[in-house]
Amino acid sequence: METLQRIVSTLVNKNDEIHNFIDMLNHTISNVQVNSSNAISELDEEFDGLYSVLHEMKGSMANTIQQEEARKIQALQDQLSQCSHALESSEELLELAVQSLDIKNPVELLEAARQIKDSVTVASAFRLSLKPKVSDSMTHMMVDFALEKRMLQAVKFLPVPKAPEIDVAACLVADNCITISWRMPEEDSRIDHFVLEYRKTNFDGLPRLKGEQHWELVDYIKATQYTLSGLKFDTKYMNLRVQACNKAVAGEYSDPVTLETKAFVFSLDSSSSHLNLKVEDSYVEWDPTGGKGQEKIKGKENKNRSNAASPKRSTNSPRASARGGRDRFAGESYTVLGDTAVESGQHYWEVRAQKDCKSYSVGVTYRNPGKFDQLGKTNSSWCIHINNWLQTTFSAKHNNKAKTLDIPVPDRIGVYCDFDGGQLSFYNASSKALLHTFRTKFTQPLLPGFMIWCGGLTVSTGLQVPSAVKTLQKSENGLGGSTSSLNNVA
Repeated sequence: METLQRIVSTLVNKNDEIHNFIDMLNHTISNVQVNSSNAISELDEEFDGLYSVLHEMKGSMANTIQQEEARKIQALQDQLSQCSHALESSEELLELAVQSLDIKNPVELLEAARQIKDSVTVASAFRLSLKPKVSDSMTHMMVDFALEKRMLQAVKFLPVPKAPEIDVAACLVADNCITISWRMPEEDSRIDHFVLEYRKTNFDGLPRLKGEQHWELVDYIKATQYTLSGLKFDTKYMNLRVQACNKAVAGEYSDPVTLETKAFVFSLDSSSSHLNLKVEDSYVEWDPTGGKGQEKIKGKENKNRSNAASPKRSTNSPRASARGGRDRFAGESYTVLGDTAVESGQHYWEVRAQKDCKSYSVGVTYRNPGKFDQLGKTNSSWCIHINNWLQTTFSAKHNNKAKTLDIPVPDRIGVYCDFDGGQLSFYNASSKALLHTFRTKFTQPLLPGFMIWCGGLTVSTGLQVPSAVKTLQKSENGLGGSTSSLNNVA
């Protein structure tokens, strides 16, 4: 029977994979059609641009030829005008000379000859150059497109860059950052930049087409490594892929890789909250009127319905059902718990208190603490406690014992829980300095716990264990570590 169930389960998974692959193929076919149309449009634009450049060059060069033509004609016309004036003057002088030959008086003839000689000496016809100032040749304005034609005939599609290869061994997930590294399968000097795409997912296999988040894009990466920082790891995995681009075309994406994001994500459970606390997902705030106001209303209801069961204790109440029939915290146990338990592994979260917060505790507890229990005052809860009432005190608490911590209270507190290693450590979240460590053997699942009086707390989850914390843990474990007087084996 078990064998048959495994076979059926395998078939179901295989069917899901085939369905997913068919969806991906259909999506790819559609993309091929769209991208082909886009490529033709871009080709038209490129050739139209080339035609436009050639047309513009033709107009410019034709204008230059026309300007050269006008310059030469003007020079020749000026020369022609000068020759015409000189010729006219020369003909008049020639006519005068012919007339002089008819003079009979020798004295008059001699005088006329002298005048003609003087006129000839200064005549413009003798100063003219009888060579054209410019050539009629326009061959220097001719263009030889032989080289350009050969270049245009050699135009081909740009080679598409090969898909990069992601180096999974060099990828790192830490400190709410992902560093991804890749390489090209072969050297390509025409690569201009890379494009990185990533998306969050809860599936550890290949990316799926349906039911997934959209890819987020990081463009114009010049190096072969990139770090995504400031992430919130509210899913179990991250899909990543890279493509190489030259000046005009992008290559295929690399085979996608899926990196595991080991983050502990939880919300504050309002069903586990004290009546004097306002709870919203990751924020809890002290409300001095909340409990009293609700108690007064319930008091009136009970008077009017003396024999009716208390709604607070009704087993049909959705809130009571969510708590497994357990009442809210009461009395001075101003507590709210996380909605997700730590059952194994190493996890990290942070807490920031408002500056005017009078008293608060941050820690963990086994499930179902007592109605009036306070964090650190039982053998099933561990915490650090800050009291800003009158004077500031900072202490670590467990099993109703407190150890004073003679260090400044940080703005943010980091909580590191190594369930399997039996270790609960608190850090200055900004400097990653160790505040205190509890060592024990956890025998039940742990719930994050928070106590607050006069003020508010903000909880940040989905955080990776910071590398600085990992380093401190290795150092502390390697040296054996100092054992707190509050530690115990539960």
